[in-house]
Amino acid sequence: MNTEFYTLLVKARIALANFTRQVISEERGDVPGWVLVVLMTTGLVTGIWTLAAPEIESILRTSLGSMNGIR
Repeated sequence: MNTEFYTLLVKARIALANFTRQVISEERGDVPGWVLVVLMTTGLVTGIWTLAAPEIESILRTSLGSMNGIR
C-alpha cells in the first residue's frame, strides 16, 4: 500500500488514542455519588421487601397450592 494511506492510518490512530485518553480522564465520575445511589437503592429494596414479604409469601403459597389440583 502507499505511504499516504499509512500516514493517514497513523494520524487516525493517534487521534483516536488522544480522544480515548480525554474521554477516560473526563468520565471518572463521582464515586461518593454512586455509593450513595447504591446504598439508597439497597435500602429501598430492603424496606419494600420487608413490608411486602408476607403478602408475596401468601400469594406464592396460594398459587402453588392451586397448582397441585391441576394434575
